[in-house]
Amino acid sequence: MVTPQAIENRLAILSKEIDEAHDYLEQAEHAYHKAKASYEIEMAHCRMKLSTEKMRVQDVQDTALIYCAEHYKALNVAEATVKAARANATRIRTQVDIARSIGTSVRASLEI
Repeated sequence: MVTPQAIENRLAILSKEIDEAHDYLEQAEHAYHKAKASYEIEMAHCRMKLSTEKMRVQDVQDTALIYCAEHYKALNVAEATVKAARANATRIRTQVDIARSIGTSVRASLEI
């Protein structure tokens, strides 16, 4: 049988998980913005180097992307990490909502 105490214990655990997930999300956001800035700066440098050559705009963009491939990969990994961290935080919040609903139901059934 589910008791109010068990639900309170679960909510306390979920509260800690939310704090940890928030901290991780904050770190992931920081890494993402750092990677994005690094990528954009490197792309600008590459485009400036290539601007002296006679190339189409798309060719300049493609060549710059090839030169900045590692920065681009790091940016995409950071973006995926942020998305996963946000999804995890949402999952934990959903579990909290479910636990609260169960707690309300248990308390109501105990009063009957």
